[in-house]
Amino acid sequence: MFLPNKNTPRWVIFTIDVVLTIVSLSISYLIRFDFVNIDRRLWENEYQLLLTSFPIFIVVRALLYYFSKIYAGIIRYTSTEDTKRLFSTVSLGTLIFLLISFIKNTFYDSLNFLPISILITEYLVTLFLLLTFRITVKLLYVENKKSNSNTIKTLIYGAGKMGIITKNTIDRDASQEFEIVGFIDDNKNKMGKMIERCPIIGIEKLSHWVNDKGIKHVIIAIKNPVKENKRALINESLKNKLKISTVPPVEKWLGDSFNVKQIQKINIDDLLGRDTIELNKENIANQLQNKIILVSGAAGSIGSEICRQVLHYDPKKLILLDQAESGLYDLEHEFKKNDFKQNWEIVIGDITNYVRMKRLFSHFKPDLIFHAAAYKHVPLMELNPAEAITTNVEGSKNLIKLSDKYNAVKFVLISTDKAVNPTNVMGASKRIAEVYAQSFNAHSSTQFITTRFGNVLGSNGSVIPLFKKQINDGGPITVTDKNITRYFMTIPEACELVLEAGIMGNGGEIFVFDMGQSVKIIDLAKKMIKLSGLDEDDIKIKITGLRPGEKLYEELLSDNENTLPTHHDKILIGKVNQYDFKSISPKIDSLIEEANKQNNDKIVKKMKEILPEFISKNSDFTKFDN
Repeated sequence: MFLPNKNTPRWVIFTIDVVLTIVSLSISYLIRFDFVNIDRRLWENEYQLLLTSFPIFIVVRALLYYFSKIYAGIIRYTSTEDTKRLFSTVSLGTLIFLLISFIKNTFYDSLNFLPISILITEYLVTLFLLLTFRITVKLLYVENKKSNSNTIKTLIYGAGKMGIITKNTIDRDASQEFEIVGFIDDNKNKMGKMIERCPIIGIEKLSHWVNDKGIKHVIIAIKNPVKENKRALINESLKNKLKISTVPPVEKWLGDSFNVKQIQKINIDDLLGRDTIELNKENIANQLQNKIILVSGAAGSIGSEICRQVLHYDPKKLILLDQAESGLYDLEHEFKKNDFKQNWEIVIGDITNYVRMKRLFSHFKPDLIFHAAAYKHVPLMELNPAEAITTNVEGSKNLIKLSDKYNAVKFVLISTDKAVNPTNVMGASKRIAEVYAQSFNAHSSTQFITTRFGNVLGSNGSVIPLFKKQINDGGPITVTDKNITRYFMTIPEACELVLEAGIMGNGGEIFVFDMGQSVKIIDLAKKMIKLSGLDEDDIKIKITGLRPGEKLYEELLSDNENTLPTHHDKILIGKVNQYDFKSISPKIDSLIEEANKQNNDKIVKKMKEILPEFISKNSDFTKFDN
């Protein structure tokens, strides 16, 4: 069927509405006189009344149509809001006619404006004709779109308000090739029902619909999906080689309205992320509000997210400390753009520079310190042990000592799962920093707390950005071992738990986060290839072998024998070896001195003396293991 692509001029729609109104009045009179049995004398009386009333009738209707702009919408995209406006406009006109009738009958000539039966019938018929006109045009365009062989048959995950808005927005956009043929929803009570002529199905029927209906695309448009169900949908979609897109949260819609251009590719975070964490926000607010808070490593992935979250709790002052000026510049621009309250200050400085750090502490006197600054790349630190010790150990020591000196309330050290039974220099350096903070806690009024978690999705230098780049470059994706596994957590989730653990800690604890199930990196690579709309014939996976110091499996001390529960089910207290500060401190000082001399072998030997559990793997430093 041929239908014009361009929108019909508004004056044409306005004219059609007026003509339909005249037709509805004519139909009303035909109904009044039973169509054929017209009493001539009665009609003559009615005709005279109609002659005087018709000009007013048509002017009132036309003016209301004009000012309410019911003609201004694109007819083929008529929505519920358009229907409400049309109903209100026609109803207002009829109320005006009834008011005129009352005034005319009571105060003028004892006659109505038009017979009441005509007014009621005309009201109903006008509504019917105007709505039928719009619905007919809309249905013709829908059927015409369905008959177009170039459309992409699409399902929307989410049969709620967000899903319906997504469907209506797509239907209104003539440039879109999506043809919405149904909804997927988790609510069993909705299954088998229809929304706007589109059936609602469950995830288990997706494969059948792919084969039977030719589904090519799934759009996720649901406000708070159960993560387990969402992952099941994504896995089922990938299995059926469907393209997957998602609609951003409502708070990120442009101008509080949804635009088709905002539909974006599904993120790997959505596949690995878990249910929303419930935090004790009142307690966090009590601890952070009106406090001076220092975040080291503020330009990094974890540090910057901690800053974002802390600012929501209205601190007295937030100090963003880092030596990476470009990252701080970007963060400054972001905060200004988002209109954050100007209660933050950027400080460029190196945590290994004690004089600079002392000046910072003496000036700001922070109440709480979140220490996220560190070197974290395993292969690079394996080649540069001196830098690992200088930054991760000496830098941490500087901040720990200064926190005590200037009476900070709490110090939260952000550590890593690689500190558990370390097999590389980086993990061992973080474990030594943990040891220093935990042992120093007994000699200070400051509460020193350690938080430990695994990999965070999308952090700088992590496997996710690397895989994305390799896919964009055409491959191959490099995986060190087909059996290697890692724990993953989203950046916001990790930082939320850092805040919660930091608040609940009393000093001396090492908090371990529940990272969920470990993920095989090769499976992650395969899913990322599929999410990119490609397959393993397009992007090859290359096994490169374990890197120096790299573990096959990471550990978190998350089993019941090595942890104690807390009030939060995702935060546990790790049971680890306790060190006496007076005996361990000289050894750590000696290690730092050795790092200043830049002798890698002697540095690693001393690390292994401090940490007997430090057993190198796939590294030149295995020669120092007993």
